[in-house]
Amino acid sequence: MIQKLDMATPNFTDNNIQKVAELFPNCLTEKKDEDGNLTHAIDFELLKQELSQVIVEGNKERYSINWPGKKEALLKANEPINKTLRPDRETSVNFDTTQNLYIEGDNLEALKLLQKSYLGEIKMIYIDPPYNTGNDFVYKDNFTRDKEQELQESGQIDEEGGRLVANLDSNGRYHSDWLSMMYPRLKLARNLLKDDGVIFISIDDNEVTNLKKICDEIWGEGNFIAQIIRNTNSSKNQSLFVSVSHEYCLLYSKDMETLKIKHKNDKWSVPKNNVDEYVKKVKQLQKEGLTPDEITEELKTLTKYPRFIDFTNYWYFDDNGLYRKDNLGGVKDGNSQPLFNPITKDNDPVPPGGYRYNAEKLKNLTSENRIHFHTDGSLPTIKRYLHENMNQRPKSIMSDDQRPDYTMMTEFNTPFDNPKQLSFMKRILSLADQDSIFLDFFSGSATTAHAVMKLNSEDNGNRKFILVQIPELTDEKGEAFKAGYKNICEIGKKRIRKAGKKILEENKDKEGIENLDIGFRVLKVDSSNMKDVYYTPDETSQKKLPGLVDNVKEDRTSEDLLFQVLLDSRVSLSDKIAKETIQNKEVYFVDDNELVACFDDSLDEEFIRELADNLKDKDILKVVFKDSGFGSDSLKDNVEQIFKQLCPNTEIYSI
Repeated sequence: MIQKLDMATPNFTDNNIQKVAELFPNCLTEKKDEDGNLTHAIDFELLKQELSQVIVEGNKERYSINWPGKKEALLKANEPINKTLRPDRETSVNFDTTQNLYIEGDNLEALKLLQKSYLGEIKMIYIDPPYNTGNDFVYKDNFTRDKEQELQESGQIDEEGGRLVANLDSNGRYHSDWLSMMYPRLKLARNLLKDDGVIFISIDDNEVTNLKKICDEIWGEGNFIAQIIRNTNSSKNQSLFVSVSHEYCLLYSKDMETLKIKHKNDKWSVPKNNVDEYVKKVKQLQKEGLTPDEITEELKTLTKYPRFIDFTNYWYFDDNGLYRKDNLGGVKDGNSQPLFNPITKDNDPVPPGGYRYNAEKLKNLTSENRIHFHTDGSLPTIKRYLHENMNQRPKSIMSDDQRPDYTMMTEFNTPFDNPKQLSFMKRILSLADQDSIFLDFFSGSATTAHAVMKLNSEDNGNRKFILVQIPELTDEKGEAFKAGYKNICEIGKKRIRKAGKKILEENKDKEGIENLDIGFRVLKVDSSNMKDVYYTPDETSQKKLPGLVDNVKEDRTSEDLLFQVLLDSRVSLSDKIAKETIQNKEVYFVDDNELVACFDDSLDEEFIRELADNLKDKDILKVVFKDSGFGSDSLKDNVEQIFKQLCPNTEIYSI
């Protein structure tokens, strides 16, 4: 019998019930649904007892974060949707060959649609969600409560409607809407990460405390890695009291133990920040004729600035380059033999505990000019050259070059308020493997995509990105609207195109640069390709049947259907897609042997046999047809037998 594809996102509630039942089978019970049918459910009182070491008697106080609308937010995360992703070739770049995705639509719906194809496949998620400034969000999930009801339940007005708090911007609803927006998205995002995956979330003071609490709940306190403080050097702060010049980036792992095992002998390492600019400054000072001592004093001043803080102590240089001085002692029972100072022509004092190197090693270091000798009797030190120590462990305080990205405006002509700095994004993305998939579901100006392409051009990596952005309209009074951009998606896609071309031009002489993936498939969140009868056949009356012979909507193409099948079949949306013609019928081949599909009408037995004969030596996993595409009911009955004879290992599905 030909199997039917669901063509819908998973029912997360049913999945969660099954997971709980696997751990606590005695908590599985039955209940009747709205139609009176029996369905599985969880005995929550019994589950509470299973998770307690004392007798549970009613509600107990516990440590948690709560807000009006939290239950609705959780329900929204688990609620299935009948949506799909429709391909848009016109605004894509290298649609057939690229492995990158740009998804237009509400990210809550997009995250649900990605659950099958990318479950446990994402290495790193970075998001820069809208900060809670008290303004309305463009993400208007329909689960917030009636405003008056919520104000009353949260203690902001009394039963007569009298206000109980003076400033609504500091009340519960102000935080509740933002938390209800973020909670289901983070919950769904966690499912997509690999076990050794991580998530970075940028945020400011308004919600950093609440964000950490819901992340502790969703990701687990044990998976918290760090709260990074990022110096932004903001000059626009209008505070009466303190000029806040930083924001935060919360960092969580999917599974800390798995992450620790992976990096046991491979600790995280990133390039020092703004190294090229620092070295350039030294060369400039040399050209100006400053003495080494004068340059050292200039560098001591320069490293007081946040963007050069990584080079503190790298104040000295010789013919081999910039270096810092490091201790030659600091050991017990070390080498107590004096070291001759070629400058003073005398032996230098021995460090307490002796030298960490033997006499032979010290002699070699001296001959290689690796020892910094002093003229004032100070202990000699070893030179640690910058070019030998270009990387470091990521710091919990990051100081990026926060000067405006003029490339966005002047060269790309893509105006955007407060885009994330490319240097910051490159640094955090560089922590992941070179073949990783990165997800950013608050894409904005598409800095993540730019950083991925830039990193790949530098180290020949095969990183891939998935961006999600709601097509938020631009301000009619803003620069973006005046430049012709109707929504943020248009800005992001334009930037990726411009950035890709610029990277190719800058590296045109580099071997293999022609293989750099600067493309992206544009997919748009839309209603299902299937008519309502596909999902609710029991609600269809006899009178409606003549118009529903084909259960596919009239305005949908075969490629639309293909991508919904990919979503339902747990196939990557970036897999290579080839199209062939067999007996005047269009046949799609996805990732060579992963999936084959034909959605044409009037299929006959001759076509089915030729298709099956072509596939018999290719070990095809799945073949999909359109239910109404079979020329006759008898053919539909014979399809399975034909494939069983020629392709016994291939599964047959219809939509």
